[in-house]
Amino acid sequence: MNPSVRKTFNEKFSDEKYSQFLDKLNNDLKEPVPFRVAETPVFLTADFRDKLVAAGNDIVDTILRPDFKEITERAIPDFWRVANENDHPHFIALDFGICKDEQGNIVPKLIELQGFPSLYGFQVHLGDTFREVYDIAADETIFFSGLNKESYLDLLKKTILGPYQPDEVVLMDVSAPEQKTAVDFYLTQKYIGTPVVSLSDLIQDGKKLYYIAGDEKKQIKRIYNRLIFDEIAGDPEIFTKVADIRQPLEVEWITHPNWFYRVSKFTMPFLTGDYIPQTQFLHQLEQIPVDLENYVLKPLFSFAGQGVIIDISKEDITAITDPDNWILQQKVNYEPVVQSPEGGVKAEIRLLYLWPDGDEKPTLAINLARLSRGKMIGVRYNKDYDWVGGTIAFMPG
Repeated sequence: MNPSVRKTFNEKFSDEKYSQFLDKLNNDLKEPVPFRVAETPVFLTADFRDKLVAAGNDIVDTILRPDFKEITERAIPDFWRVANENDHPHFIALDFGICKDEQGNIVPKLIELQGFPSLYGFQVHLGDTFREVYDIAADETIFFSGLNKESYLDLLKKTILGPYQPDEVVLMDVSAPEQKTAVDFYLTQKYIGTPVVSLSDLIQDGKKLYYIAGDEKKQIKRIYNRLIFDEIAGDPEIFTKVADIRQPLEVEWITHPNWFYRVSKFTMPFLTGDYIPQTQFLHQLEQIPVDLENYVLKPLFSFAGQGVIIDISKEDITAITDPDNWILQQKVNYEPVVQSPEGGVKAEIRLLYLWPDGDEKPTLAINLARLSRGKMIGVRYNKDYDWVGGTIAFMPG
């Protein structure tokens, strides 16, 4: 972490400044941000930024393997498999904990990865607000790959819209206006013009999908998909009530839903490198480690940290009836590197990639950060704390 920038920020910080920041952040939004936004950004050194980039490159190289689809085929549940899969994920998110290695160096360690969109719109707004309210230096950036706000939004538009007009592409989630991430949906609409719709808004006519805009029925050429099937899994009859989007329809997916499963915890056992914790499929485990306190047990098909067993016993492992759907992962111990007025805070950095059609590989574009004092990163583990929540990392440009 950058100590000089941190020192300057903390000296200028006040509760009044934070209130001003939140007012500015929520100003002109459709609804106030429903999740906790932290009091501070993360300030990275150039050296740590470069380690993140190198770690991300190693993972992307695995996703670029010619046999990647073959080795991840089992990851897709049959019930949720969607037709007309394309050749690559348009969005990749890589979560790294900020940790300390055995030599005492601060290093990133991979926590999780997703072939799915994240807050690509909101993070721009968040970065702008931090910069304006806290007067962050112009040579500090939230972007990677030489991008600035204008070129980033151009790349985002290229990725989501492709050759289509904004009203031919819809951002879709199960009940879009009710999602905690709806703030990102409507900021994306502001930046690139895509209408926001819910799953129930899709109208099927033959193999085509439509939505209603005013008095007009418009054909959907692309779906910017924000729907995670876990959210509708509790209703096995869902596709008798709404359009069955699993069918071979005349619509493109950005990103295709199958990539949510391919680029996921399922990918972890195939990764190697200094910044990758040792991970094994549970059914391939030859011997239960004697130091189980150094591992976590994760279900492959869950999200938002649900089902993760942190303090494992041998009985936890032997009780699992579907070991092929679980991974045993070396525990990552976060180092409280972000200095708050009340001591160190743990941090996680999410690298966000964009991969428009026609590009040979994804571009590392922007980031998301989360601060935590709890046992895990995430809202449910950080209630009643301050200097925690969603944020963004600035780094030398």
